[in-house]
Amino acid sequence: MRTTVRLRGELLELAKRKAAEQGRSLTALIEDAVRHELARPTTRKRIKIPVSKASGGALPGVDLIKTNLLEDELELSRRKS
Repeated sequence: MRTTVRLRGELLELAKRKAAEQGRSLTALIEDAVRHELARPTTRKRIKIPVSKASGGALPGVDLIKTNLLEDELELSRRKS
């Protein structure tokens, strides 16, 4: 089957050179590379995301719904420092 694959110029030149060194076609080199990649295991190690066990909540006077106001207050306090 024919298809079009776009490769960067330098990668194509390296692939052509390697295929020639090995005495095979560029198609055979690319087919083997794709087979090799497809044969690799695709499972990734699961990571455990830490979950906070902290209790409490926002400080008195902080309304989490009004995040824009909170952001403005933080910006003002940074400028004063």
